[in-house]
Amino acid sequence: MVFPSFKASIERLISIVCVLCVVWCSIVPAARAEAINPDVKRYLAPEGTAAVKLDDRGNTREFSAEALTRGRALFMENCAYCHANGLTLPFPAVSLTREDLAGATPPRDNIQAFVAYLRYPMTYDGSEETFWCREVPESWLSREQIEELAAFTLQSAEKIPGWGTVPSRF
Repeated sequence: MVFPSFKASIERLISIVCVLCVVWCSIVPAARAEAINPDVKRYLAPEGTAAVKLDDRGNTREFSAEALTRGRALFMENCAYCHANGLTLPFPAVSLTREDLAGATPPRDNIQAFVAYLRYPMTYDGSEETFWCREVPESWLSREQIEELAAFTLQSAEKIPGWGTVPSRF
């Protein structure tokens, strides 16, 4: 018989799909685990997620290690030139420490406030627009992206030893 029966074709197709599923399920988790930045895993989300302060009412939002890794990549690509390790190179008196973020007017120590600042940067005392930090419009970074960047920054300020401080030299 030149053509296999319809039933044999379906059985062969199901077998191939099953093999592909097994292969896919063994590859994807390994690739996903490798996609998490080691520092994010060690400091920011050792349990796989991190609760980050969402607003000034004390609400939090969970961010996955993958989301924080994407936020780190955005930070490294867009912010690290002026904010290496949480320092503010153009204006060293104000860093990205939790204390300095909370001390700004208005405070920038939660996701909503940090995103609002990035969308419309103001001086530290909130008195006027600043050009030291670039405005980040929706056309540049989506809401999800800017929230992941903010979550990375805020979680770094909370968890990374020495974030935003100049190393002592003795």
